[in-house]
Amino acid sequence: METILKLNNIHKSYGNKEVLKGVSLEVKKGEIISVLGPSGCGKSTMLNIIAGILNINDGQVILNGKEVTTSKKITPIEKRDLNMVFQDFALWPHMTAKDNILYGLKLKKTDERTMNEKLARMVDLLHLNGLMEQYPSELSGGQQQRVAIARALIMSPSIILLDEPLCNLDVQLRIEMRTEMAQIFKDLQTTVFHVTHDPSEAFAMADRIVVMNQGKIDQIASPQECYQRPATAVVAGLLGAGNHISAKIIAKDNDMAEASVKDAKLQCLNFSNEKDVLLYFRAEDCKFSYQPVANSMPIEVIMPTFEGGTYRVKAKTMAGEELTFLHDENIAKSTMGYLSIAPEKIYAYEQPKN
Repeated sequence: METILKLNNIHKSYGNKEVLKGVSLEVKKGEIISVLGPSGCGKSTMLNIIAGILNINDGQVILNGKEVTTSKKITPIEKRDLNMVFQDFALWPHMTAKDNILYGLKLKKTDERTMNEKLARMVDLLHLNGLMEQYPSELSGGQQQRVAIARALIMSPSIILLDEPLCNLDVQLRIEMRTEMAQIFKDLQTTVFHVTHDPSEAFAMADRIVVMNQGKIDQIASPQECYQRPATAVVAGLLGAGNHISAKIIAKDNDMAEASVKDAKLQCLNFSNEKDVLLYFRAEDCKFSYQPVANSMPIEVIMPTFEGGTYRVKAKTMAGEELTFLHDENIAKSTMGYLSIAPEKIYAYEQPKN
């Protein structure tokens, strides 16, 4: 499969602060890549380097087989075969939806027949019928987002950059738009480089997820692989494994291990070479019982909170470490019981050293 974008050992610093520390990545034609990471990890910096907004200290950016960025040379954004959809949509307020969408084609002096044909396709594809003569202020957030996407797609760029494109929409509209966008991009075989802070958005859209941490890539894999086998504690935490408790590895068998916690032993997936580890797991993967069962540990309920259809229960282990789990029924405060988690849904990582 043809490589559209290649990052080779990208380094970027602001003064003495190194933001990107040797990032390398390839994006194939028609692939949707989603980049996740905590605030300050370098994901937005990487997007702006690809766009030609920022230069680099070392490395190279190759777009369509041509070097467009090195430490000594930067091809300006208008000369790169790409387009960008911003967080705030960045529509011209004094232009109609139609003029916003056609803006790039008019700059390229595209003939009117071609413009109208391309516009008709975008209107149909993005369900924009009846909106072409309206101004951005007259459009809903979802409609503005569709116009911004149409403006990017109509230029047929080799790659589209998405900078947290759904963060300004309400929750339900965000869910609808991420599914719709993913389908449009896949139907058109559009290559997409997508930066987001929302794991569910990445899961819904991406062919591969790139997880950034402190200027480096912790994991590149399919959404399923990242979710089921998070390579680092940072990946696990970002992708929902909010519980972590101290343990000691007492036996290993390939990538499985037995870990000892106070008053229990748990089988787990082991991603550490150390004996002292933290076990990460998700609240939704825990099952509560009043009697010990396979791969379970004793806990005491601290407080249940009703979340509509389920309870999120705060509890503590016998070592006093707090965790949460989900349960269908209310459980009284101070109730003693057991939490079981399937071994393949507990991830062991090295404990951070002070």
